[in-house]
Amino acid sequence: MAKEPALPKEIVSLSFEDALKELETIVQQLEQGKTKLDEAITAYERGALLKRHCEQKLAEAKMKVEKISFSADGSVTTQPADLG
Repeated sequence: MAKEPALPKEIVSLSFEDALKELETIVQQLEQGKTKLDEAITAYERGALLKRHCEQKLAEAKMKVEKISFSADGSVTTQPADLG
């Protein structure tokens, strides 16, 4: 399986929220069907990169989430949350 190319720096620097907002705008524009073909292809390609960035951000956030639990002796521990 081929490794995906690195994301452009201007996309990596976007927050999840900003990337998602831009992705939503692209989807709306493409759904309207008023974009020229070459512009639509460019928008689609950028949208795919934004989607990948959002997926990576969500995966990172999921890995950081921890579940707090109490042991029998009352001490507090953390463990990865089972979000799957």
